[in-house]
Amino acid sequence: MTTDTTIRPFRIDVPQADLDDLRDRLARTRFPAPLPGDDWDTGVPVAYLRELVAHWRDDYDWRAQEARLNALPQFTTTVDGQRIHFLHVRSAVPDALPLLLTHGWPGSFVEFLDVVGPLTDPVAHGGDAADAFHLVIPTLPGFGFSGPVAEAGWDTARIARAWAELMARLGYDRYGVQGGDIGAAVSPEVARQHPDRVVGVHLNGNVGVALHGPDEDEKATLTDLERDRVARTEAFMTEEFGYIAIQGTRPQTLAAGLTDSPVGQVAWIVDKFREWTFPRHALPDTVVDRDRLLTDVMLYWLTGTGGTSAYVGYAQEHGWGEQAAVSGVPTAVLVLAHDVGIRRYAEAEHRITRWTDVEGRGGHFAAMEEPGLLVADVSEFFRGLR
Repeated sequence: MTTDTTIRPFRIDVPQADLDDLRDRLARTRFPAPLPGDDWDTGVPVAYLRELVAHWRDDYDWRAQEARLNALPQFTTTVDGQRIHFLHVRSAVPDALPLLLTHGWPGSFVEFLDVVGPLTDPVAHGGDAADAFHLVIPTLPGFGFSGPVAEAGWDTARIARAWAELMARLGYDRYGVQGGDIGAAVSPEVARQHPDRVVGVHLNGNVGVALHGPDEDEKATLTDLERDRVARTEAFMTEEFGYIAIQGTRPQTLAAGLTDSPVGQVAWIVDKFREWTFPRHALPDTVVDRDRLLTDVMLYWLTGTGGTSAYVGYAQEHGWGEQAAVSGVPTAVLVLAHDVGIRRYAEAEHRITRWTDVEGRGGHFAAMEEPGLLVADVSEFFRGLR
């Protein structure tokens, strides 16, 4: 059987009928009755949701967003039987270092729009040409234009193999990797499989998280910052873990609602943007641009991948949290204010050579919330590894 390794140019061109159908569905939304208090403790408040949906229906301009996305070079190829969509943005600097960026859930390649320019053309953004990168930004299998998935088994190891194959097809045999959320699990796996190719790993988000919590003796050895992160992780496991339980056990049932109701899809995603952005109690669209947030949602809605992305992200035979081997590749971790990584736990799986704690700024979506901080940290880390 011949393997098709062709790389094809890709352009987003959503049929007008799909946009008309979306507008019609939004106009006919059957909103739930608000629960007592109608606040974020029980999920997305109905009052907020009504206002967001009205903006989506009447003011959001998909065609403008589509043109913005199509300004970046996009491609598709088939890897291991799965269609993979990706951005490939080459720097004008010939010897720029290739950098593979991987998003998470409920994100997409839209997360990285504000870092593409500064990373590929640092001079135009006040930086140094020596820090330039060629960027490869794939869409995870089962997400957006890389969806749906036709078979099981797309765990972090398989995704990492696909990413390495993608980089090889593009002619890159020496490169860096970066990612947050699911990307923070996939990126170091690429390095574990190919330590001879990956020069450095840069991560943000869920790295070194004390999911099961230390005992009291160990807690006594923690710093105040570490104790705060443990406490917030424990609160997450009590108050927010439900979405993982649902997506990890009943993604097909969930898919029925997410694929049929755009308001169900936006509420499912917006809930996480509110909980995981900084400061937590700010409305999510005051932290991340409202139209950018809706564009991220649109990639799930238009492709019908609410369920298949949940399946790839969480419904795995082996847990995402299983301890992995240390690759030996230099690894940097950027921990923004709302994230909960702890270095001593991260060192069990990574060769940490740079660890940056940021107080008072940023949440889980580093590239969207604090693109300048992320670009600066990535650039400084890889400066010594080129």
